[in-house]
Amino acid sequence: MIDDTATPADQVRVGVDGAVGRLTLSAPERLNAVAPDMLRAVARGIGRLDDDPAVRVIVLSGEGRAFSAGADLGVHVDEGDLDGTLFGVGAAVRAVLEAGTPVISLVPGVAAGAGLSLALSADYVLVADDATLVLAFGALGLMPDGGATALVAASVGRARALRLALSGERLTGATAAQWGLVSESVAREDFAARADELVAHLATLAPEGTALTTAAITAATLDLDATLGREESGQRALLRTPDFAEGLAAFRGKRPPTFGS
Repeated sequence: MIDDTATPADQVRVGVDGAVGRLTLSAPERLNAVAPDMLRAVARGIGRLDDDPAVRVIVLSGEGRAFSAGADLGVHVDEGDLDGTLFGVGAAVRAVLEAGTPVISLVPGVAAGAGLSLALSADYVLVADDATLVLAFGALGLMPDGGATALVAASVGRARALRLALSGERLTGATAAQWGLVSESVAREDFAARADELVAHLATLAPEGTALTTAAITAATLDLDATLGREESGQRALLRTPDFAEGLAAFRGKRPPTFGS
């Protein structure tokens, strides 16, 4: 039986079906762009599912055609919202990385900015071959956050991490898998079936062995506290610069930014 609980804004759905816990970003009208309340709900939801002894695997996904387009930069976003999103994505990523239950993220479409950080924090990242993955911070005059500076570099190395961060290059899911940024890519028509297969497999693993395995590999490759500390300090300062104001205006005006003028 599914126990489905939503945030007050109905933008995050948390449900349990047998051994499978599911957390779904549910704001498809804005490509599941995340706001502070959503991110707090993600952190709480992951914690709730991880604490449930019946849950053997957690599925993290987005409703509709995107996983998440990143931070919600709508016209009514203020300084408090931006700080809330910055610290909220850190908390959500921490909840995923520290979960003892294996987490699989399903990315059939766009994962950008903070949305990509959240997707990459999972233990297994399945993407469609034609999905679009992009860090999408540089065009706003910002730096990657949500642990992305370490998550990306740990997966693809320093050179490619800097390439993605500085160029804003959009990777297809197929290229992301070839680079090692994600666990696996699959043709769109096979995505749902492969996702079901992987979820079923992860649910059969020994819980204690799996928890120790994911914790050990994460600890060997990431210093989460130091990473989030650097990102949150740097990003909070960048959010108050003229370059970010220009980047945001350019984003909203759908034009290239002109920085440093």
